Amino acid sequence: MSARARAVVAVMCAAAALVAAAAIRLGTPQMRQPGHLLGQVRTPTLWSRTDTLGRGESLATLLGRAGLSGDEAAKALRAFTGTDGLDDRHIPAGLEVRVSGDSSAIVAEFGDSTATSDPRPRAIALQLSAERTLHLTRDGDGWRATEERIVWTTDTVVVRGVVHANLYEALDAGADALLPKGARAELAWTFADIFEYRVDMSRELQDGDAVRVVFERGRSASGGVRAGTILSAGIERNGREMQAFRFSPIGASRPEYYDQSGRSLRAQFLRAPLSFRRISSVFGMRKHPILGQWRAHKGTDYAASSGTPVRAIGDGIVIFAGIRGGYGNSIDVRHPNGYVSRYGHLRAFAKGVRSGTHVSMGSTIGFVGMTGLATAPHLHFEILVGGVQRDSQTALRSSTGVPLEKVDLGHFDRVKRLAQAALDLPTGLIPGKSTVAVTAP
Repeated sequence: MSARARAVVAVMCAAAALVAAAAIRLGTPQMRQPGHLLGQVRTPTLWSRTDTLGRGESLATLLGRAGLSGDEAAKALRAFTGTDGLDDRHIPAGLEVRVSGDSSAIVAEFGDSTATSDPRPRAIALQLSAERTLHLTRDGDGWRATEERIVWTTDTVVVRGVVHANLYEALDAGADALLPKGARAELAWTFADIFEYRVDMSRELQDGDAVRVVFERGRSASGGVRAGTILSAGIERNGREMQAFRFSPIGASRPEYYDQSGRSLRAQFLRAPLSFRRISSVFGMRKHPILGQWRAHKGTDYAASSGTPVRAIGDGIVIFAGIRGGYGNSIDVRHPNGYVSRYGHLRAFAKGVRSGTHVSMGSTIGFVGMTGLATAPHLHFEILVGGVQRDSQTALRSSTGVPLEKVDLGHFDRVKRLAQAALDLPTGLIPGKSTVAVTAP
């Protein structure tokens, strides 16, 4: 071997020896987990969860469930209540509260010592409304409160749908690319509310009926999307369409909805006694589930959860409130035109409702239950005309609204033409509509 080759081998052996010595001194490298301190840099283990305020629950109770001690919750509430417009005594049930923190463990550089982590929440956010969020950030031993005003932009969109199962399915499919699921459901509820004096959406729609709606859509910078005001809508049944147009007559305090002939969609009666409704049987013959025999079922059963509010379908006077045989707890309301509406199987009556009480359309008079001959919670609803039980679908159909005054018809016709042109557009964003930034006042 030449002198040069011997020199190269010597250098390589020396390098290998140095590497081995370093490995012996440093030991095997350790794998780190998220949240460990790597040198002087922490990889945080962040967490976040969302909770909602229960009925009758205090915000302090919710904060305790989120991990705050009693003293910390008290400090947080003091910071919150120091913010304009928040009173812990009047925070509504269902309020969304988001808590977040960092549960990282702090580990020394080579893992030879560990400091305890702090799993307590470091930030709290209360979603007071779509436009307003209150934030709390841990600040030493206390909390610092800030308020965020969320900016929304509005545009105008059209949604069209065809009914195969129900109204929700039709609008859910039509608005799938334009609204998130929750907003699609809200759009369906609002649509049903507009036509609730003319159509019972739970039982009068048929396969192939068509719906269309023009409404304002809101979008926030954070990606939120919501359904806003409905400007016009249409529902086609049996080849005939009923349309609704949002219009404010001269001297009116707020806009209402009118059909294409200029009549208010508000009528003498609501078409259904429940706002959130699901039909379980129709007028006619059925086998009674308890008596086991076929009987004329002179009314309509609306399946609903026990405790669902029952509303009066029109103005009137309570002429009976008590227990009536198979109806269980029931209420009869006599209306000005001689009609009587009957509500059966109630769990309880609303406060102050008794014979002789005056009730107004839409007011809560009782709550869904299963008293009397009932196998599950539901509302039994009947209409009596001249003391004779009638199918409510037929009896309430003739109810119509008040027409516009002549002085309003010219303006209404112009609004209607523009709205009908918008309804004729395909599903999607209406071109030429400017986007306007809006915030809460």
